Amino acid sequence: MTREALLARTLVELADTLVDNFDIVELLTLLTDRCVEILDVAAAGLMLASPEGELRLMASSSEEMRLVELFEIQSEEGPCPDSYRTGEASLNQSLATEAAHWPRFGPVALKAGFRSVHALPLRLRGVTIGALNLFRTDKGALDEADVAAAQAMADVATIAILQHHAVLQTHVVNDQLNHALNSRILLEQAKGIIAERAHLDMNDAFSWLRHHARNHNLLLGDVAQSVIDGTLMPDPPALSKGRGTGPTRPPRNP
Repeated sequence: MTREALLARTLVELADTLVDNFDIVELLTLLTDRCVEILDVAAAGLMLASPEGELRLMASSSEEMRLVELFEIQSEEGPCPDSYRTGEASLNQSLATEAAHWPRFGPVALKAGFRSVHALPLRLRGVTIGALNLFRTDKGALDEADVAAAQAMADVATIAILQHHAVLQTHVVNDQLNHALNSRILLEQAKGIIAERAHLDMNDAFSWLRHHARNHNLLLGDVAQSVIDGTLMPDPPALSKGRGTGPTRPPRNP
């Protein structure tokens, strides 16, 4: 398979995650492996930021790369942290000449056999969620085609991750909305039962439900369900203003 064909296939595989469930770690591992296959680099790795803004290692194309990246995170210096913090690419950095900039990370990367490094942000519309590390065993710049291909893969992966996050958030919101709607239905049913059996108007029935829920640290929906089930009703002496200090366990008659 030609380089262009492999790049096209990779972009399609990454884009597939936009419409299907996927494993983020598998996605990012695929990305780092393909970077090594397609680009003029010896190793690739990828870090994502935690909700607290701390970088976490997510994928590496080799064990040597994994160890270097772990040290990069520990020392908080290197191309990946720089790219994440600035949201800009850090390209064609010679490890031999960056000793002053990366005094701890540089020697470790050199000892692992790498000579030049590059990093690209995982960034979309001003939001940076991580960075892609690319390491070479010799000096020299990445050509423009390699940089463009790497950034394209990083961009598609970023979109997939953010889309996945948005879907999860949507599911949570939908669950919350459904719960709220269902609770509202229960409340209306419970208000009707209280109003009919305790001879209250609907406002007083709702006031009692709220008062009872607050006093007993219960959810309104749960109190309403107990009324519907017939296991809870207001105390008769406290019905004049829709407030009850305790439940009456009514007989189970229809």
